[in-house]
Amino acid sequence: MTEPVLLADVVRSGFAESHHRGHVVVTAPDGSVEWSAGVVDQPMFPRSSNKPMQALGMLRSGLDLDGELLALAGASHSGEQFHLDGVRRILAGAGLDESALRTPEQYPVDEQARDEWVRAGHRPERITMNCSGKHAAMIATCVANGWPIHDPAGETNPDGVWGDDDYRAPNHPLQKAIRTAVEDSAGEKVSYVAVDGCGAPILAISLAGLARSFGLFAAAPEGTLERRVADAFRAYPEYASGSRRDETELIRAVPGLICKVGAESVHAVGLPDGRGIAVKIEDGGARARAVVVAAVLRKLGYEHEVIEKHLRLPLLGGGVQVGAVEPHAATFARQHRLLNAHRAW
Repeated sequence: MTEPVLLADVVRSGFAESHHRGHVVVTAPDGSVEWSAGVVDQPMFPRSSNKPMQALGMLRSGLDLDGELLALAGASHSGEQFHLDGVRRILAGAGLDESALRTPEQYPVDEQARDEWVRAGHRPERITMNCSGKHAAMIATCVANGWPIHDPAGETNPDGVWGDDDYRAPNHPLQKAIRTAVEDSAGEKVSYVAVDGCGAPILAISLAGLARSFGLFAAAPEGTLERRVADAFRAYPEYASGSRRDETELIRAVPGLICKVGAESVHAVGLPDGRGIAVKIEDGGARARAVVVAAVLRKLGYEHEVIEKHLRLPLLGGGVQVGAVEPHAATFARQHRLLNAHRAW
């Protein structure tokens, strides 16, 4: 297949009014593609789904975090109070405070956390940006190695790339270590480097490479750095996302599973048997993402009320449910048959 395929339908009162197209892949424990729909071997930006691999690069470089703070280092957090306290703890361990952050100033992404923040009289701040845990860990890694943190000029060049002494610069030793970790995990080379929404580099790999990396983390042996990251996500999923997020629900529901969402409707999952799943909704809208992931998990034989809950996103009319965003039946039925045939081989 050389183009996106139908993955989800928007059905209102029995009428399909819209569709979401995209790409999905399942990789086997050996990293090969078990089945796929759409384009899975071309460059794409995993966005924040890259964060477990970024955390791996920091651990390899001497970052000394575990547990909830390691989960926060790989988080796109909701901006709840415990997230902000954790970011301050990471920075304090490096002898710094939140003024060291270079994240954009934003409100918390969680609606309840945002409303509480505003009611308390706060404006958008760097620490409430959802990537502040990752940035705090990046800064702590730099301090541990004696690497520079900020470019004295504090400016970007015309291409939007930071000066080389800034921890966000692609040529900074921190970012070079992270790139190596991403490439090692995905089993392929990074094909393109851009600036992510938080200002740090975002590294393009294939959707299959993203799935492969999550399978690697989920099945990593005890004592490895990959296992440290996976165990942190499993034990503290609310730190890796938020207390009211579908990612947290899914990690708690399925033993051994890890997952991470990225912007532009990316979602990667690692299963304890070493298989990986990666989804990219072509239009970048978030509403079909969890639906498609749930459909893939169900087709792989996973059953849980949380998976069933996310299989259909309710649509309202007059205050009552009149439809749902649901998996495109033909696509997933076809992939299910292909999967069974592959196993028979």
